[in-house]
Amino acid sequence: MQVLLLEDEPHLGRAVLGALRAQGWGVRWAQSLEEAREAFLELEPDLLVLDVRLPLDPDGGFRFAKEVREAGYKGPILFLTARDALEDRVLGLDLGGDDYLVKPFHLEELLARARALLRRASEVKESRVRLGRLEVDLAGRAAYWEGRRVDLSLKEFALLELFALNPSRVFSPEALAEKVFGDPEKVGAVKVYVHYLRQKLSPEVVRTVPGGYRLGNEP
Repeated sequence: MQVLLLEDEPHLGRAVLGALRAQGWGVRWAQSLEEAREAFLELEPDLLVLDVRLPLDPDGGFRFAKEVREAGYKGPILFLTARDALEDRVLGLDLGGDDYLVKPFHLEELLARARALLRRASEVKESRVRLGRLEVDLAGRAAYWEGRRVDLSLKEFALLELFALNPSRVFSPEALAEKVFGDPEKVGAVKVYVHYLRQKLSPEVVRTVPGGYRLGNEP
């Protein structure tokens, strides 16, 4: 799962970033509307976590939500804000938001709400992806090779999930590093985890091709 976090306050942003990544999700942290717009185009996020109030822009999060909805974004949006007025909550929901968390909040509640939003979104999608000898249970976060369940770590599953949902796409090492580890420079980690997947599932599961990697177990 890929999450785009828009939060300008450094201390809170670091805390939320760490909590989301601990779930095994790829996270891109933007601290301005400009960064959020750029990250949105690069990340293809499954979830948006948006602070409403930004420096010099008290409705920046609302404005960004309106922009992405008008651009066709279908994923869930969770607003973070210190504004608890009824009219603000109604406005956020009318602009396409799915949930609203008032500051200060506990990180555990944020994660529970994020999981619920992603779970509901995943119910709209096919919960299992079958590609030849590979089967990926998205809801259960489980992988099977030739019918045999294979235990994967959070990062291993995140990488496999990305390939399974995009079976014909070639990912550059930098793109995988950004989506799975939140840092395009972690190309070395990508190579290590591709090796882990090949070792645990099959050498055929991920192919090295011109431009990067792609799923190798096409039906």
